[in-house]
Amino acid sequence: MANFFSKLLNNIFSSSEVADDSFYEELEDAMIMSDVGADAALRIIDAVRREAKRKGCNLTKDVRKILKDYLYELMRTDESYYEFERQKSIISVIGVNGVGKTTSIGKLAEHFKSMGKKVILAAADTFRAGAIEQLVEWGKRVGVDVIRQREGSDPAAVVFDALQSFKAKNADILIIDTAGRLHTQDHLMEELKKIKRVIAKLDPAAPHETMLIIDAGNGQNALRQAEQFHKAMQLDSITVTKLDGTAKGGILFAISEKLGIPIRYIGVGEQPEDLRPFNAQEFVQALLYAE
Repeated sequence: MANFFSKLLNNIFSSSEVADDSFYEELEDAMIMSDVGADAALRIIDAVRREAKRKGCNLTKDVRKILKDYLYELMRTDESYYEFERQKSIISVIGVNGVGKTTSIGKLAEHFKSMGKKVILAAADTFRAGAIEQLVEWGKRVGVDVIRQREGSDPAAVVFDALQSFKAKNADILIIDTAGRLHTQDHLMEELKKIKRVIAKLDPAAPHETMLIIDAGNGQNALRQAEQFHKAMQLDSITVTKLDGTAKGGILFAISEKLGIPIRYIGVGEQPEDLRPFNAQEFVQALLYAE
């Protein structure tokens, strides 16, 4: 998973043996350039410097280890974060148009089906041209049912139908594809809240997972999307798409540092199996020790 960020970091760590002021400045600049953002980068570097001082470390190889441990703790997840996978769950998936939301839902359906789960998809993104057909195609591709109405229908009505089907068919997982207009538009947030109320009428504990999809290539704009959606919807997790060799990757640290929302899955390719649970240890290791 070596990318722009890891190359920058490795250049800095390999160019100096002593962790002086100049080294820390370069490290902070690299984080800012890699979409960690100025505020988060400053707080991370300050924490690393304090820990290095406390331990009496002044070599870059030791600072690399401290940075690795700090970033791992920042991003760390455990088995409890995936408890919803082992239970009957209603998952509401949100995100702006163009980030790969519907494609991620198709990949999630494949992921759950491979676990032996009975999955139903709800095509509640009823206003984007082609969104319903796209989800139906994914349903055919991975072999799961898709509940839909005609284009332009009330999304909450689609969700109601999907909830009835979920209950009647005794399915394990219901994944709801919601509308994805701009996160700055108040009517979109109100529409999402309406869907949430419809779900809660069937199960007050649902949705069991409210998941935001972001594109790793969108940088600080992805952070702003996360802030807006979290304020309106109280996100449980974030799934990151297009996290390949060209993505900067630092936005994951910015989101975790500022919002404390766990990264649940990452998309690294176009195939159904190319969505995988996020492994913080592997991610941080790849960034700091990539060849």
